[in-house]
Amino acid sequence: MSGAIPIGFRLPDRYRKGDPLSRSVLVTGGNRGIGLAIARAFAESGDKVAITYRSGDPAELEKAGLLAVKCDITDGEQVEQAYKEIEEKHGPVEVLVANAGVTKDQLLMRMSEEDFTSVVDTNLTGTFRVVKRSNRGMLRAKKGRVVLISSVVGLLGSAGQANYAASKAGLVGFARSLARELGSRNITFNVVAPGFVDTDMTAVLTDEQRAGIVSQVPLGRYAQPEEIAAAVKFLASDDASYITGAVIPVDGGLGMGH
Repeated sequence: MSGAIPIGFRLPDRYRKGDPLSRSVLVTGGNRGIGLAIARAFAESGDKVAITYRSGDPAELEKAGLLAVKCDITDGEQVEQAYKEIEEKHGPVEVLVANAGVTKDQLLMRMSEEDFTSVVDTNLTGTFRVVKRSNRGMLRAKKGRVVLISSVVGLLGSAGQANYAASKAGLVGFARSLARELGSRNITFNVVAPGFVDTDMTAVLTDEQRAGIVSQVPLGRYAQPEEIAAAVKFLASDDASYITGAVIPVDGGLGMGH
C-alpha cells in the first residue's frame, strides 16, 4: 500500500518518543568558515539553528534562517545571556557544536603570556563555559549531543602554535572526561579534528605556503568546510548514538596514526 511503513522499519528514538523533528542547535563562532558551513548543514535539515558571533553584521545570517546572537565566549555573563535568548526562541539546546576559536601564532621565545592565555581562554576555557551551560538543559532532558571542533594541530603539533595546539589538544581530554561523566545521561561528547580547510583564514597564505601544506596531505588537497560539517552532522545524528569520546579526523590523512 502506498505510504505504508515497511515491515521491520524502526523510527529513530527521537521520533518514536514524540520529540519535535526540529532540534535546537547552537554553533559557536558560526558566522563564517567551518562554523557557518556547520550551521547551514543543520538548518538545511530543518533544525532550529542559533550561532554566536563576536563582530560583524548578522543580517545576512538571519536571512539564511539562522538566529545570530552576539556573544564573546570568554565572558561568562555573555554566555549566560546568549543561552537565555536561544532558549526563549528555540528551546533548550539539544545539539551544541563548540567551534569558536582564535589563533595568535608566535615562536615560543617571542610568545607573550597574553598570547598564550588568551588563546587558551577562548579555545579551551570558552568551550568549558558553553558546554557547562548547555548541559543544564541536556541533563533535564536526559539526552544531548556535543561536538567539539579541535584541529589536526592539536594532535600533531606545529611550530609557532604551541598555544593553539595546547588548547586544541585539551579539548580531547575534556570531551573524553565528560563522555565518561555523562554517558549514563544519554549525552554524547565527540571531537572533530579538521586538517587544513579552504576558508578565509587559509586564503591569506601565499601560493608557495599552500603548496607546501598540500604536499603533506595524502589526499593532495585542502578540505572544504562542508566536509567538516558532514562529520559533525553525523555525530549529532541518531546513527551515531553509540559513539562517544571519539576523535574523528577530517584531514585528508595528514594526522594519520594520531
